[in-house]
Amino acid sequence: MKISARNQIKGKIVEVIKGATTSHVRIDIGGAVVTASITNEAVDNLKLAVGKDVNAVIKASDVMVAVD
Repeated sequence: MKISARNQIKGKIVEVIKGATTSHVRIDIGGAVVTASITNEAVDNLKLAVGKDVNAVIKASDVMVAVD
């Protein structure tokens, strides 16, 4: 698969929590964990499960920085 997004981070799924319509997929990206909220249908279609290697593709229009 090729994709134009440059914010791709390889990781491994550590948890999949299915809700009524949306799942939270937690991905370990080398010590840090990012969470993706995607549809249950997408989880099923992609056959996502704990231990599967995936790419986290991050799309954001803004990055905010905060300090105490």
